[in-house]
Amino acid sequence: MYKAASARLLLRSLSSASSVPGKSRLAPSARAALSRPCAAWVGRAGLARAAGTGPRFAGAREQIGAAVPAVERFQRRMATQATEHTFKNILTSLPKPGGGEYGKFYSLPALNDPRIDKLPYSIRILLESAIRNCDNFQVTTNDVEKIIDWENTSPKLAEIPFKPARVLLQDFTGVPAVVDLAAMRDAMAKLGSDANKINPLVPVDLVIDHSVQVDVARSPNAVQANMELEFSRNKERFGFLKWGSSAFQNMLVVPPGSGIVHQVNLEYLGRVVFNTDGILYPDSVVGTDSHTTMIDGLGVAGWGVGGIEAEATMLGQPMSMVLPGVVGFKLTGKLRNGVTATDLVLTVTQMLRKHGVVGKFVEFYGEGMGKLSLADRATIANMSPEYGATMGFFPVDHVTLDYLKLTGRSNETVSMIEAYLRANKMFVDYSEPQTERVYSSYLELDLDEVEPSMSGPKRPHDRVPLKDMKSDWHACLDNRVGFKGFAVPKEQQDKVVKFDFHGQPAEIKHGSVVIAAITSCTNTSNPSVMLGAGLVAKKACELGLEVKPWVKTSLAPGSGVVTKYLLQSGLQEYLNQQGFHIVGYGCTTCIGNSGDLDESVSAAITENDVVAAAVLSGNRNFEGRVHPLTRANYLASPPLVVAYALAGTVDIDFEKEPIGIGKDGKEVYFRDIWPSTEEIAQVVQSSVLPDMFKGTYEAITKGNPMWNQLTVPEASLYSWDPKSTYIHEPPYFKDMTMSPPGPFAVKDAYCLLNFGDSITTDHISPAGSIHKDSPAAKYLMERGVDRKDFNSYGSRRGNDEVMARGTFANIRIVNKFLNGEVGPKTIHVPTGEKLYVFDAAMRYKSEGLATIILAGAEYGSGSSRDWAAKGPMLLGVKAVIAKSFERIHRSNLVGMGIIPLCFKAGEDADSLGLTGHEQYSINLPTNLSEIRPGQDVTVTTENGKSFTCTLRFDTEVELAYFNHGGILPYVIRNLAQN
Repeated sequence: MYKAASARLLLRSLSSASSVPGKSRLAPSARAALSRPCAAWVGRAGLARAAGTGPRFAGAREQIGAAVPAVERFQRRMATQATEHTFKNILTSLPKPGGGEYGKFYSLPALNDPRIDKLPYSIRILLESAIRNCDNFQVTTNDVEKIIDWENTSPKLAEIPFKPARVLLQDFTGVPAVVDLAAMRDAMAKLGSDANKINPLVPVDLVIDHSVQVDVARSPNAVQANMELEFSRNKERFGFLKWGSSAFQNMLVVPPGSGIVHQVNLEYLGRVVFNTDGILYPDSVVGTDSHTTMIDGLGVAGWGVGGIEAEATMLGQPMSMVLPGVVGFKLTGKLRNGVTATDLVLTVTQMLRKHGVVGKFVEFYGEGMGKLSLADRATIANMSPEYGATMGFFPVDHVTLDYLKLTGRSNETVSMIEAYLRANKMFVDYSEPQTERVYSSYLELDLDEVEPSMSGPKRPHDRVPLKDMKSDWHACLDNRVGFKGFAVPKEQQDKVVKFDFHGQPAEIKHGSVVIAAITSCTNTSNPSVMLGAGLVAKKACELGLEVKPWVKTSLAPGSGVVTKYLLQSGLQEYLNQQGFHIVGYGCTTCIGNSGDLDESVSAAITENDVVAAAVLSGNRNFEGRVHPLTRANYLASPPLVVAYALAGTVDIDFEKEPIGIGKDGKEVYFRDIWPSTEEIAQVVQSSVLPDMFKGTYEAITKGNPMWNQLTVPEASLYSWDPKSTYIHEPPYFKDMTMSPPGPFAVKDAYCLLNFGDSITTDHISPAGSIHKDSPAAKYLMERGVDRKDFNSYGSRRGNDEVMARGTFANIRIVNKFLNGEVGPKTIHVPTGEKLYVFDAAMRYKSEGLATIILAGAEYGSGSSRDWAAKGPMLLGVKAVIAKSFERIHRSNLVGMGIIPLCFKAGEDADSLGLTGHEQYSINLPTNLSEIRPGQDVTVTTENGKSFTCTLRFDTEVELAYFNHGGILPYVIRNLAQN
């Protein structure tokens, strides 16, 4: 069974099963639980360890020879022991008020350990999961003790396994995930094992929300027209997902046109507490989208992971994670009149970015919590990736319970949730005295200090107070090219470009708004800002203001509930008058699905090099993401989106300059159209009703006629179509055998790309449009695909041939090799030729040469995009050397077998005198037993330079993945052996 394991390490692990450091600190009942043997050692292969003192993998290359019989005897002995749960003594009944019981649960109070009372609520969820899943194989009693002793163990970066209750997917990341599962079934069959072992073991919810584009805007027919175009482009993808929903167990697919995944999760899919076979436990979720964290506002622990990590979780593998520090964020006071939740979240994002929370949990508490609606909390939680935290968590309290009732959860379900969380010390009741919890560090914000804000023009954490927008904009025009600069010469800053827009005179200049989009899960889930936008539109209509027709306006609700309450309030009529017709139910502009600008507008921008602006209520505004022609992109609340659409420019001081001239000939100012907090609250109270949620979600899985007409095969193995440009069998498992390939050193590799700071996953693997001259476009055209049918990179993530060609294809990417030139090209170092990145990578591969990437800080920030790791792997990249990595992207690189290395503090490529033209050798041992997480690794160049990096395999589990060539081959081999 363990042919590829190291006998010495594995046997050490098995022999130490009874060793539980720190056990003496537990209360007697807990010590009794910890001392009992646990027999669930056999079954699905997982982390080959006992009490955590040995390695958590079955993977060194050495054959264990004579030790195999000993290991097998040990396994047989363990299999014959009683299958008692380690913590059965704390399994407690939860009674119903009227008699009977809701079910049973693993009681944290029954451990009688005073340390638990001081634990952050977010850590208690990890603790409960460890206790419930403790089998002394995948999860051990030692793991439980590490979590209980969080205050002391978290600073030591202790590793723990975590088994989430469910997995959440959206279609951009869901399609490649299902493609991988289908390919894994094929691989299992080729290895002579049961292909149906590849099947989700936990509930998987997939919401199709990323495919709709704003092709049609400012039209009453926009929803239907855009959906028809969506289906015409994506019929094959949708059919594949529909096949997956029947071929794989435990997989629910929510059809297109239903809403945005995170809002659907918040309003419908989130359980808060599970009751499975009579066992109660907290809901927890990992999702293949960064903004999975939105569910943290509901008291559900959730965060984004890469698709490859999610697939392993589906298949029963525990996630390996470092026990995080927790930042306690205290909220006091109350938001001032006219200040929105979006203003608050932009303020929080800036504060937390400055504080430094990468890899940490943030937990919100304090008397100010009672003044925040659930939707406000969800808005803050949603943007956890933007402030860098793993999650921003809001424990369940009465506000949470009220929201659950509002959104149609039954009274009995809500009563069960409250009873369980109270009984297990996971409920916050602010009417009772609070036990002081311990946090790793502390922040505090008086809500009264929050002011109206925007963020931009290129990053979500670059907050600009609204009162400073005009001066900040002019500074951006002056500044050199960078995150806050466009370097527009002074004499060109005021130029006005006049053009003809469908027969009427039009004009734009630097800062002119050409896209104004109410979009994104961040804000469309929040009735106060959505109805606030409607009130701004209403006041503007009444005063005679009108958005210029060349501004591309759109409204994309996160669920059908939004449409219902906008209609109930009568405000949708005014939004329509300002051009904010509903265009579809999906992410749209926030992920780059903004559609084309009118040709006359595009020509005016490109021919005159205008720095045009987009204002959107989204969460991401990286260069090239929103639209290729909007170089300035600002995040704002939905009411501010409407206000800037009316103004037509970001070059305005709302306090001093009028937005426009009203129908009476008088100047209209921002204050004239801005609603008060009381006005918004009144409309929310009268317009957002529980029946809206019930009616919407009763029908959500029934689909629509176009979805229901899709016919798909019933076979459990997918029949790949070699001619398909959407779904293609990936090459990851080609020629795979049961023997893992083992670690590899990197010898005389060339640098494929040399980057500075803040290279995002949008730069590495764009989701938006496919440029007509790109290698991906060439590939599609060679297969008879017309340019109008290119669709987006995001929609073609099921085809590795397209995605490999789209890797590093962002038109705004900056590669130091090109000396200031922007675009998706690089230098083939041996010849000095300038080539598209894909073409250069293929040249290196054909020459048998390995490649690496040099990068600065925050490499891989942005969306949790697994193709940002898969693509480089297919290009032949063996390692990335960066100053720092974004959390999810680093783990994705590991999952695809790419070595992540960090420069030592204070060093980078420039300080070390590296130009990227060198050849690099990474002196990594080829014997797995000689590699340790976080060890120093020497890198040398052929011209004599040498420097030391930190190996960013952070856990022994990640070393196991590396040994197997990635996480998915690791899972396949383990499943095939059992």
